[in-house]
Amino acid sequence: MKKFNCSLLLMASMLFSLFFAASCSKDPDTNGGGSDCQLPVSSQRDKLSGSDLHQFSQNATTYAWDFGDGKTSTLKDPVHVFDVAGTYTVKLTATNASSVSKTFSNTIDIKDPNSALALLAGATSKTWKLFREGTALGVGPNAAGARSWFSLSNDGKRPCVYEHEFTLHRDGKFVFDDNGTFWGEGAVFGGTSFNEICFPAQASNMVNKNGANVSAWLGGTHSFTYNATTGKITLTGTGAWMGLPQLGTVAESLVPEASKTFSATIEEKAGYDLLTVVYQYADLYWDFTYVGYDNWADEPDVVTVVVPCCDLDNITPTAMFNTFASTDPADVALLVPTASEVTLTVGETDPAAGMAKVGKYVRGTGQFADLKFQLLNDVNFDNFTQVSVDVFIPSSNTYSTGGLAQAVQLWIADASEDTEFWTTWEQYDVAPADIVVDQWKTYTWQLGGAKTRDDLDLVGMVIGGSNHTVDGTFFIRNLRFHN
Repeated sequence: MKKFNCSLLLMASMLFSLFFAASCSKDPDTNGGGSDCQLPVSSQRDKLSGSDLHQFSQNATTYAWDFGDGKTSTLKDPVHVFDVAGTYTVKLTATNASSVSKTFSNTIDIKDPNSALALLAGATSKTWKLFREGTALGVGPNAAGARSWFSLSNDGKRPCVYEHEFTLHRDGKFVFDDNGTFWGEGAVFGGTSFNEICFPAQASNMVNKNGANVSAWLGGTHSFTYNATTGKITLTGTGAWMGLPQLGTVAESLVPEASKTFSATIEEKAGYDLLTVVYQYADLYWDFTYVGYDNWADEPDVVTVVVPCCDLDNITPTAMFNTFASTDPADVALLVPTASEVTLTVGETDPAAGMAKVGKYVRGTGQFADLKFQLLNDVNFDNFTQVSVDVFIPSSNTYSTGGLAQAVQLWIADASEDTEFWTTWEQYDVAPADIVVDQWKTYTWQLGGAKTRDDLDLVGMVIGGSNHTVDGTFFIRNLRFHN
C-alpha cells in the first residue's frame, strides 16, 4: 500500500561547495616563485528549483559519479533519475591531469513528488471505509468541540454506513460502492418511511422528504482531484459524496450537487492509514474517520445488534419542578440541570422587577444549545397531565440577523437506552403567534404521548431556536409537571 512505483528526478535541499588541495603545489617562498600546477577544485549543488544535479569543477579532467542506487556516470553535469523514493549516498570522484583525485559524498533523501497522492489513492487505487474502532463521525460547533454534539460508533445503530466503500484511483477516478444499503439521514429523509433506518439502496427508495429524487447519491463512478498543499479533495460528478450525502462545500443540500470540496488529512499507522474528512461551516464542524487497511482481514466486523446502555428503574413521582430561584430542595424536585449547552444562572433578578428570583438562560451560538435535566430513573407520568414553564423573552436580543428566534420548545426523551434520543423524543413547541416579548408568559403543554411511555429519563428545553450565530439572553422560572 505504501510502495512508490514512479521515477524521481534527483532534488535536494542543500547548497554546499567542496574544495580540496593536492601535493603538487609548493609554497611560493620555497618553490622559486610558486607552481602553475592545476588542481581539481569541485563543488556539487542540488537545486530546489530544478531537476538536475549540477556539478561544478575547476581543473578536473575526469568525473566519476556513484548515485548510490547501483548506477554511475562519467559526465561532468549528469542528470540522474531515481526509480524509487529513498535515502541515497551520492559520491563524486574528481581527478585532475596529474591523476590527483578526491572523493566527496552527500546523503540525500529522495521524496516521491506524489507521495501524498500515493497515501490517498495508493499505487493504482485505494479503498476507504468508515473506521469501526472508536467514533467514526460526529458534529460539533468547531474543531475544538468536534463530535461534542453527536458522534457515531460501531454499536449497531447505523450498521449500513460501515459497509460503504469509497475508492480513489491514481488516475483521478472516484468510485462509491453502497453495497446494497443506505442510511435514511433524518435531515434528508425525515417524515418518510426511511427516516433514520438502513434501507435497500434502490433508486425507487431514494426520494427525500420534499419528494425530490436523490438516487444520484447511490453507488457510481465520478472523479476527484487532490491538492496536497491545501489538503483539499474535490469530488466531481452529480451525487459524488463522502461524509454524509447532504454535506456540501459551503452548506448542506437536500439534493445531489455537481461537486463538493472538503478538507482531508491522512495519518499513517502500523498496518493501516486513517483519512479524516472535514466539512466546516460557520457554526458546524462535521468530521469523519475513514480507514484503509494493508490487509482488510484486519478490519473488525460490523455490529448489527444494538446493545442498550442500561435499563433504569421506574419511578412514579408526585413532584417534578425547578423554580430556578435557588438550588435548595424547596426550589428543585428531580429537575436538576445536568449536561447543558447553555449558560444557566439561578437566583437572578427578575427582569420585570418582580420580587422572586429567576433563572438566566444565555443561549450562546451553538446549534444544539439545550438546557438538559438528566433523571436517574425512567418516569411514569401517572400523576401528571401537563408540563409548563414561565419564559421572559427580551426584545433587546438581536433577532433580525444570525437566526436567533423568538421561540420556545420543550422535549422529553429516553437517553439511557438511545444515544440518538432526538429521533424518538416527545416534543412540545409554542406556535409563533403565541409568543410574547418583554413580559412573563406561561407556556403549557398536555403531556400526550409521554403518558403512554415508561422509558423517558431526560427533560430538555430550547429557547431562541436552533442554528443561529448570535447570542440570546432569556429568563425562565417555574418549570413544573402537574395535573
